[in-house]
Amino acid sequence: MKLHTTTDVKRDALEGQTIAVLGYGSQGRAHANNLRDSGYEVIIGARPGGPTAQAATAAGFEVADFAEAAERAQLVCLLVPDMAQPTVYGQIADKLKTGDTLLFAHGFNIHFGAITPPEDVDVVMVAPKSPGDLVRRQYQEGRGVPCLRAVHQDASGEAAERALSYAHAIGGTHAGVLDTTFAEETETDLFGEQAVLCGGAAQLVIHGYDTLVEAGYQPEAAYFECLHELKLIVDLMYEGGMDKMYEFISDTASYGDLVSGPRILDDSVKARMKDVLSDIQDGTFAKRWMDEYASGSGGYQSMLAQRREHPIEKVGRKLRERMSWLSRKDKTARAA
Repeated sequence: MKLHTTTDVKRDALEGQTIAVLGYGSQGRAHANNLRDSGYEVIIGARPGGPTAQAATAAGFEVADFAEAAERAQLVCLLVPDMAQPTVYGQIADKLKTGDTLLFAHGFNIHFGAITPPEDVDVVMVAPKSPGDLVRRQYQEGRGVPCLRAVHQDASGEAAERALSYAHAIGGTHAGVLDTTFAEETETDLFGEQAVLCGGAAQLVIHGYDTLVEAGYQPEAAYFECLHELKLIVDLMYEGGMDKMYEFISDTASYGDLVSGPRILDDSVKARMKDVLSDIQDGTFAKRWMDEYASGSGGYQSMLAQRREHPIEKVGRKLRERMSWLSRKDKTARAA
């Protein structure tokens, strides 16, 4: 495994280029501010008069519509949400010039063919492995978060160098930049979200909560044990892997982990995970999501509303109101 760091950046392959960041959400905001602080000329592409355009203007950026921003830039970063990207790309496609670079932070639309760039532009990806807020905070502290780099199309002969310079400019080389492909990044990212990080974890929490409540335990106690304390365990694993978790939890908890974990998540779970991965690899999930979005997202919104009405959410809201540190954090996030 080769991790590219600051010493691997031999020259600035983006020197003198104007960078258009299309979208000023979580990642767009972080990338744009880090790029500007690294000395690049940055223009924000956004819907005129929209909330993100107003936020970017308030932050001191020049803001234009998507087409104008792309036309004026040599590097165009498409950082709007996945499902909005094809529509935005349709507004900028004829503005891309020979030798330009089109950059993504996630490979979804390139990998599944929703966007097909012209052959005379570089198509690259720089994907920070963290939310945008952390990308920004780590940069401000003189550090960075790990990034993935991929080249889908190398028209200039400098696509990889341009992507590395970009990763360096947003702080990624301080933590390390790992080479990948659009396919690997997309498929592993979707699988991680669905099987472990979001889908798997949320479903496990809900089943644990329901099991305790149905057995007669207080909903509040079930919430604390199955959701609230999950952060404590995840933080330990994040900081030092499973080894650190075993170091800091009790021997009773460790033993229970080893003898009961495989009973809950046995090989049948792994088999179903393989089914989920197959749906991702062959495009079944992507088509299902694209069709859902195109039809107005009614099914998605219904499922989301149903999840939000689960009793664990109602109990959690009441308990979190008494956690002063969470209230302060929420207010700070909303202000930002």
